[in-house]
Amino acid sequence: MISKLFYLFFCLQVILLSYSCSSTKKEIAQRTNFAQVNEYDVALFDNSRNRSVPITIYDNNHSNQGKKIVIFNHGYGFNKGGDYKIYSKLCKFLAENEYFVISIQHELATDDLLSMKGDLYKTRMPNWEKGELNISFVIDESRKKYPDLDWKNITLVGHSNGGDMVMLFVKDHSDLINNVVSLDHRRFPIPRTAKPRILSLRGSDYPADPGVVPTPEEQTKYGIKIIYLKDIRHTDMDDKGTKEQSDEINNQIINFLNGK
Repeated sequence: MISKLFYLFFCLQVILLSYSCSSTKKEIAQRTNFAQVNEYDVALFDNSRNRSVPITIYDNNHSNQGKKIVIFNHGYGFNKGGDYKIYSKLCKFLAENEYFVISIQHELATDDLLSMKGDLYKTRMPNWEKGELNISFVIDESRKKYPDLDWKNITLVGHSNGGDMVMLFVKDHSDLINNVVSLDHRRFPIPRTAKPRILSLRGSDYPADPGVVPTPEEQTKYGIKIIYLKDIRHTDMDDKGTKEQSDEINNQIINFLNGK
């Protein structure tokens, strides 16, 4: 009798353990499915400029209907190529949070190197203007290919030189953009405007040029958000950053996009 009871108890434990493992596996599968991000390359070509404009798209496995857009712009990479792929932590995070993310490769091997001398606002302007044209072209082409996206809700994000490009674009096309995020850009003055909404995350090691960052009074007047990151350097803002640094940047950006 005792042996039968023991056998029944043992069978019950096995069944419960099996159910628990099955439930855990199912829960993990659901979370993984929710967080799944598709990453794929698209080779665009601007015939009007005879210029290749490679992009990488980050998108989750949900419908694109009404999905908001983020266009990411990388920092200067000495024309070696591939720099649009080294911010994948941030781009994938935004895609997980229901954004359709397009990362643009701005530099080609045949481009002039970025100026390092003179009045950088003037000597780098041709580079920024080229970036501005790239952004406009990508928006126009992507709007045709993905018409279901919410093209009235575009966010521009740029690191370093890419942030300078973004600020130039906002200066000239503020009506096309809802939100702007710069990751420690240092040369192009942040437009003093309430629309689009602007966030600038400042690194801990390099100051911006005079006049780039609005005064506290201007920040209040226009609702511009400036956040100084104590433990994140300029070069920590791409995939080289630690998990803690990436999490801080990701959270600051998603909170801003959520209106916080």
